Amino acid sequence: MSLRDRLAGLRRLFARAFNQEELDLTEGGIGKPLFVLAIPIVITNLFQTAYNLADTFWVGRYSTDALAAISFAFPMVFLLISIGLGLSVAGSVMVAQNIGAGDEREAEYAASQTISFAVVSSLILGGVGYLVVDWLMAIYGASPSVKPLAVNYMEVISLGLVFMFGFIMFISLMRGAGDTVTPMVVMFVSVVINILLDPFLIFGFVDNPLFSIVGMSGLEQQLFQLTGYTGDGLRGAAIATIFARALAFFIGIGIMLRGNQGVKIRVADMAPDLDFARRILKIGVPASVEGVGRALSVNLLLIVVGLFATPVVSAYGIGTRVLSVVFMPAIAMARSVETMSGQNIGADKPDRAAATTAFAGKASLLILSAVGVIAFVFAEPIVSVFVGADQENAARVVEVGAQFMRFVAPTFGFMGIMRAYNGSFRGAGKTATAAVISVGTLMVFRLPIAWLGSQTFSLGPNGLWLSFAASNVFGAALAYAWYQRGTWREVDLDRTPGPAPGDD
Repeated sequence: MSLRDRLAGLRRLFARAFNQEELDLTEGGIGKPLFVLAIPIVITNLFQTAYNLADTFWVGRYSTDALAAISFAFPMVFLLISIGLGLSVAGSVMVAQNIGAGDEREAEYAASQTISFAVVSSLILGGVGYLVVDWLMAIYGASPSVKPLAVNYMEVISLGLVFMFGFIMFISLMRGAGDTVTPMVVMFVSVVINILLDPFLIFGFVDNPLFSIVGMSGLEQQLFQLTGYTGDGLRGAAIATIFARALAFFIGIGIMLRGNQGVKIRVADMAPDLDFARRILKIGVPASVEGVGRALSVNLLLIVVGLFATPVVSAYGIGTRVLSVVFMPAIAMARSVETMSGQNIGADKPDRAAATTAFAGKASLLILSAVGVIAFVFAEPIVSVFVGADQENAARVVEVGAQFMRFVAPTFGFMGIMRAYNGSFRGAGKTATAAVISVGTLMVFRLPIAWLGSQTFSLGPNGLWLSFAASNVFGAALAYAWYQRGTWREVDLDRTPGPAPGDD
């Protein structure tokens, strides 16, 4: 049985399990379809986060400097992807609204054009990233021992950005069509490959810590060591990530070309269309601004973090990765709201879109508040998973990282509220509103508090962690209040001007 057949069978199994084969987002109850969409997104995002967690786990056992280098590199990865992330949001919204309105052929055209523009954009962004990485790491203030490692890692990531970004497009377009199971299955395959490659490409076959973890005999270790390969360190982690993403991207393209599930793309529809470009930019640019604002806030905050010693930088890197796991339910709920709102607005059912948003906000508050209790109680064990006991300053990293978690955990539920309402704004095509809320929360509110708290008021690292907690509460209040104004209902359903339905 071929890999394609195995993936198709696995997809059908999960589709039946989540009952997505007959899912109608514009009719019936709200809770069931919302969770049926959201649960596979949670699993997909957990798999996606496993990339970073696997890297952090093995890099933490490679060296403390390498772990700090990951902390410096991650914001740049976030920035590069976020610049073009608006394409994925615009593509998803256009597909959702067209499907809700019953225009499947136009949804196919939107998906095809989105893939085309995504490839071109990511090639340009990757080239720019490769050229500026050395300069950017110097601005961040990376130490002489950390900077070369971060640069090596980011050079590989920049050259492979087209695969990372392309797979994000696949996930977004399929989600807009109401299919969140297929991306989950493809992500699972790529994550398994990444996890298998990581220890070998980082450490090689000589003195690989994996051998002792799995209990490999001395003879078996010697056979591996005959190759003489000592690994590529942090660069090896980047190579593993890019290889796995490339595989996922090509599988995703193959699925959409076949068109058996989700949304179909057509090679003939990929020729650049300037009219489509204007329409996608109308939705995509504000979404990109939101993504860039988020990324810049992380980058600028890293400059403040860089004023502290390496243990604080390492703790910040670990903490942000743990938070990326914690917020998976909120992100999944927001993406589900985006899809359901888009399809219901396309079907001219704004009241159902509003009810979906209210339900998602309450559910996110309850779920993430429960997660916050767990994170608060088990802060030290959670952080210590990513720190080798024999590494220099390990105890200090765990101590600072646990304090980070305890500051932020009580406000997890508020972040869920903000995400849910912003998802509804994006589904309605009001990406500018979502951008203002996100950028205002992170850049105008969080960043000044981080600087004032850690430097002016001499709270040290606690000033950084306080800024996260305060901004979560502020963002939730701002998003909820803005939504109640009802401006999201003033929607211009300016859908994609693709070929006429049935035109092949």
